[in-house]
Amino acid sequence: MRVRIATTALGITAALLAVPACSTDTTGSNHQTSPSRTEKPTDAPQEPAALSSAALESRLLDQSDLGSSYLPKPERPAQHDDVTVIGCPALSKLGGDAAMGGTLAFPHKAKADFTYGASSSEISEELYSDSAQKLSEGIGRIFDAMTGCPTYQVVAGGTPVDVTSQKLPAPHGLGDKQWSQLLTFSTGGQSTVVKQTAIRDDSLLLIVFGSPALVDRHLDKALTKATAGN
Repeated sequence: MRVRIATTALGITAALLAVPACSTDTTGSNHQTSPSRTEKPTDAPQEPAALSSAALESRLLDQSDLGSSYLPKPERPAQHDDVTVIGCPALSKLGGDAAMGGTLAFPHKAKADFTYGASSSEISEELYSDSAQKLSEGIGRIFDAMTGCPTYQVVAGGTPVDVTSQKLPAPHGLGDKQWSQLLTFSTGGQSTVVKQTAIRDDSLLLIVFGSPALVDRHLDKALTKATAGN
């Protein structure tokens, strides 16, 4: 049941982030003026270009980074269960139906999943790349909605899952923006606690989630490798 609960969590997150981020056009095209020939060009900093999925893949943690006790988790076939959120209007508004276990709806992405030893502990890492504004708005909207409802229920493929969420202090001093939360998924008399931490650094978004102890242990290492080429 632990795997089922974790898959539900990932699918809900993927569904919510599939909602397009709002953007504002401030170009003011009706009042553009051409600079004079003597006017010097501005030195406004250029936003880093988005990284390709292949480039992101090379920046994921692998077994050599984590140690021999971590085993890559086989990729699971995509699931297509209906998801209904009960008791959290903010989540319901963003969207409930989704392909379960998918990744977030950014154009460039990479993902790695690991199990730890003989235990049922797991850790997953996801990397995304897009404009800094889109990344921050997208993941921020998800965390705000999920932590805004302390308790709610998710019905996925006919299975009800009770969820409690708790906003955690964001890791200070890492990247440009940070988010963190603790989620408890309960069903069939069993519970799974998952920590989810997201860090945006320029045009890259890192999400590490899974067993809270494993997330805390490997977060700095994941960010260092993910941003090494920035």
